[in-house]
Amino acid sequence: MLTNKKIVLAVSGGIAAYKAAALTSKLVQAGAEVRVIMTESALQFVGSTTFQALSRQPVYTDTFKEQDPRYIQHIDIADWADMFLIAPATANSIGKLANGIADDMLSTTLLATEAPVYIAPAMNVHMYSHPAVVENMQKLDKWGFRFIEPGEGYLACGYVGKGRLEDPETIVALLDKEAAQSQVLKGKKVLITAGPTREKIDPVRFFTNPSTGKMGYALARQARALGAEVTLVSGPVSLAAPSDVEKVEVETAEDMYKAVTERYAESNIVIKSAAVADYRPKQVFDQKMKKSPGDYFVEMERTKDILQHLGDHKTGQYLVGFAAETNDVEEYGREKLRKKNLDAIVINNVSEEGSGFGHDTNQSIYLTKTGRRLELPMMSKDEMARKVLLEIASAVAGDFV
Repeated sequence: MLTNKKIVLAVSGGIAAYKAAALTSKLVQAGAEVRVIMTESALQFVGSTTFQALSRQPVYTDTFKEQDPRYIQHIDIADWADMFLIAPATANSIGKLANGIADDMLSTTLLATEAPVYIAPAMNVHMYSHPAVVENMQKLDKWGFRFIEPGEGYLACGYVGKGRLEDPETIVALLDKEAAQSQVLKGKKVLITAGPTREKIDPVRFFTNPSTGKMGYALARQARALGAEVTLVSGPVSLAAPSDVEKVEVETAEDMYKAVTERYAESNIVIKSAAVADYRPKQVFDQKMKKSPGDYFVEMERTKDILQHLGDHKTGQYLVGFAAETNDVEEYGREKLRKKNLDAIVINNVSEEGSGFGHDTNQSIYLTKTGRRLELPMMSKDEMARKVLLEIASAVAGDFV
């Protein structure tokens, strides 16, 4: 699956840089086109000529040494990449990426790329467990960067423990698997809803909920990474639209109903992760309401049940819902799965610390109407999105069996 894949291999300054030479060779043998970026520190361990010979491509070491005056090289390489691999990834390179520092060829290119980034750490065992390094890795994991865990064994510093760069053969096998997964939704049209809705009471007040859209945006990002054509119908959030995703902005439950139903017939997979208001004010005022003595009561009316409508009008779509519960979560989730005629449901216990609205992490139970049950422990929302989408892709490939 790596044939003709464009891979940027970033080599940072650790003794494990020598393994990156073997990694370059194996990637090329697997059919990939490899371009190597080396930090100044990496050059202290292995010369650029080695990587140039193995990759049969120029090696990039200096942001200001432009090899082709027609292009800005760090932008050109960032756009060129299908995959971006940092191996070895030192504590310094991880720290720069986690904190948005761009002071050399590697760090500037990393900030510019939209390709999936794989990080293969290699460092002393105590450095690997240092709170600053751990925090940086956790931050990157939450942002959707993918880590290739280091192995355990004898380290160059003399210690024995975790911190050894994973073997080149294992890294190539992992990238090959990732490349295969990048095609599992190719040709599929995926419609995803995200975020909250707002139901106005007057021009300056509205009812809403705490949804930030993070889960829905992670689903859109990962669906695109798996090869799908993605439409994201989003309520008001502060998130940037994922690249190569059609974003449709809506405000109210009625807006979302119209946007989704207009696109439903042409969709293969529909994932409704938005937190849509169940009720709206029955009367909406054209002018700002003024304070007056005593209490004020707002009469509410039901909004349209979008998920129920979609379940009642399926014509072959694979329909996935989300349930945010605080008690009896699986029982309520199973009832929603049945009642709404869903193919699958993701059940979130939003009362759990680190799970649900506003968090970068989530834990859920994934259920299907065919009886599949999958526990999804606490993980980043991007990682969860990918696992859910791979489950959906498998079901769709098997015609929902």
